[in-house]
Amino acid sequence: MTENISPKILMVEDDMIIAADISMQLTKLGYEVVGINTRGEDALNTIENNRPDIVLMDIILTGKMNGIEAARIILEKFQVPVVFLTSNSDDATFQQALTAKPYAFISKPFQKSNLERTLKLALQRIAVERESEPVIESTDHVSTMDDRLFIRHKDQMVKVLLSEILYAEADRNYCKIHTEKQTYLLSVPLRNIESQLPATHFFRVHRSFVVNLKKIDAISEYHEYLTIQSHQVPISRRSKEEVIKHLKMI
Repeated sequence: MTENISPKILMVEDDMIIAADISMQLTKLGYEVVGINTRGEDALNTIENNRPDIVLMDIILTGKMNGIEAARIILEKFQVPVVFLTSNSDDATFQQALTAKPYAFISKPFQKSNLERTLKLALQRIAVERESEPVIESTDHVSTMDDRLFIRHKDQMVKVLLSEILYAEADRNYCKIHTEKQTYLLSVPLRNIESQLPATHFFRVHRSFVVNLKKIDAISEYHEYLTIQSHQVPISRRSKEEVIKHLKMI
């Protein structure tokens, strides 16, 4: 496993043949397709459980909502960027689609190179926006005691013992805390969670991962990744030496 993590793409397309073809193209380009949905309602459920980096959204969908309506909800609720796929190039559709603030439009049929370039530009824009976001110094999503965190989960403050945390994972402006029993999704960046965890037992091994050093089961021969239970977590090149030093201290 390398330091680079494949960007996650969700396909929302009502024609499964087209969706399967695009999915194959995305995989060849190095993207991870986290799902293919034909309805906007199903796409919302997918994003709830497996948040992508970009949604490729057809404007015409089966179900109760069209792609524009689904994109508006995705932006408002999840802040996940949407790239529209459309065979409707008329001005009225374009103006309506603009209200969902898409990152780009791709007209069907399209060339593989057009898809590749559009996604690269969208990811570049996402990276620039992320770097320019202000650091959030405090949050009501997390509070700390000596041996536990209290995190907001489903309108409650839930106790999570530090000893139960396997690792924390960045998901753009969100953060996932993986425990032995379940995963919690918080609408705060990873650095906020990292600041709440004791540095003696938790260490950032990668820009997107902070691990509980006591939970590490194995480390690869060339120190490219470590294993925690059944999960493989990448180790960045700059962190390799520090990871080994910390493991020797535990």
